[in-house]
Amino acid sequence: MNPNPAILAENLVKRYPVFRGFRDLVRRPFERRTTTALDGLDLRVERGRAFCLLGPNGAGKTTLIKILATLVLPDGGRASVDGHDVERQPGPVKNAIGYAINDERSFYWRLTGRQNLEFFGALYGLRGPARDRKIDEVLRLTRLEAAADLRFNAYSTGMRQMLAFARALLADASILLVDEPTRSLDPQAADRIGSFLRGELVEGKGKTVFWATHDLAEAAEFAHEIAVIGRGRIRLQGTVASLTGEGRTSLRQVYEKAVGDPPVSR
Repeated sequence: MNPNPAILAENLVKRYPVFRGFRDLVRRPFERRTTTALDGLDLRVERGRAFCLLGPNGAGKTTLIKILATLVLPDGGRASVDGHDVERQPGPVKNAIGYAINDERSFYWRLTGRQNLEFFGALYGLRGPARDRKIDEVLRLTRLEAAADLRFNAYSTGMRQMLAFARALLADASILLVDEPTRSLDPQAADRIGSFLRGELVEGKGKTVFWATHDLAEAAEFAHEIAVIGRGRIRLQGTVASLTGEGRTSLRQVYEKAVGDPPVSR
């Protein structure tokens, strides 16, 4: 058994440069302005958990996920995934993760679902019969078999999200990073996504799923554990039961006290 947590962040800092207009650049050419996305963030996620990161827009959720996926480098602190440092060991980190986003532009709209998976499977190094078997497996898991040979532009929003999961699972990664998977979905489709992530992947396959959301109901129903991020830091972390005092306080009250802003609900 691997003693390392699935995800570990210690004093993580990330700053982005602030866009400046031409007139400001002329007046102050050497001035450097930044905005802080992560401000000394600490987080630990154990293996085999459905873990929800809750927070309002701009709290740092996507930045954290991009750092864990090795897409963005931190400016301070450290982060590790599957025991591997995201800066010094990006290769092993990439092998350990599947990254699922709901950006439809990352797929080829004129290709079928299967053809999209064939293309991305080739990028993962899958070839021939092994690739075809893996594609059939992830299509069955995501229940897209009947739609596999339809063009991507004919897919519903929920089907497109499931295809994003299928793509992320091609490499058989042990840790899945998911950024707001139920955004723009109706409640029924959102429930199917939550059930899939926790039921099929975590409890069925033993994977760790780390997903960002601003939906309290989603986190309360499907997460083994949650963390609330606000202004670049983790404000609280634990099970819903422990954070709400076994239901004596509502999760909404706990959340609003932690971040100071009301969440967006479905």
